[in-house]
Amino acid sequence: MSVQACAEIVQKGDEDRFRATMAAPVAAREVLFPIHAFCLEVAKAPWVTKEAMIAEMRLQFWRDILSERAEGKPPRAHEVAAPLHAVLDVASAQALDAAVTARQWDIYRDPHEDVAALHGYLHTSYVIPLHVAARRLGAPEDASKALNRLGFAGALARYFLAIPALEAQGRVPLVDGRPEAVAQMAKEALEQGRWEAQNLSKLSKIARAPMIDAVMHLPVLKQAARNPQAVIEGRLGQGPLRKSLRLALISQSPSWAFF
Repeated sequence: MSVQACAEIVQKGDEDRFRATMAAPVAAREVLFPIHAFCLEVAKAPWVTKEAMIAEMRLQFWRDILSERAEGKPPRAHEVAAPLHAVLDVASAQALDAAVTARQWDIYRDPHEDVAALHGYLHTSYVIPLHVAARRLGAPEDASKALNRLGFAGALARYFLAIPALEAQGRVPLVDGRPEAVAQMAKEALEQGRWEAQNLSKLSKIARAPMIDAVMHLPVLKQAARNPQAVIEGRLGQGPLRKSLRLALISQSPSWAFF
């Protein structure tokens, strides 16, 4: 069981995250690919079956994997579980449990109860894994607040990109889908994300590596703030050339917040 298997899962399942990870230092990839592969497998679990009970069982499998790591048990012979076991400590395994629980929302068709519930979903499904990866790569504890805000910006951008697909599956992804509400949410997240990206740019290159994906997605929030209707119509996104240029600049520059 190797990190290469995790990298292949990420490449097939999330090209943007794969490219962001490949732009990171090699040592960072050894940590990031197992965590990203775990997140992809967990995110996929509710969608591979229409049977809620089976989906719950698939999520429980990953909760068991994390529990076994926290208890110090040997890793299972699984292409993601084994590499994940190697990069996590007890606290990280315990923290990631919330990222699995968050995906229960994807199993059912109930909307988020309120804005706080939506924020909680984004925090636990995206920001907590970001925290775990950043901490394992040397980010200090006092970076937590900045990571929360930048992570939320990245999570919201990705969520906006997924809204047409969620609605096609009969989900109600937005608590308040009015264009002005969507634009305001995007604007606030963008402002906070940019500010915190600037603060986090002072960290070492390896500690910044888990944050590349979130910084890469900030332009999506800019688009949503300017044209919230594009969120519903699925017209958000960056072209391949723009993505490549932005990724090259972000991965090299300590002033990445300005790109």
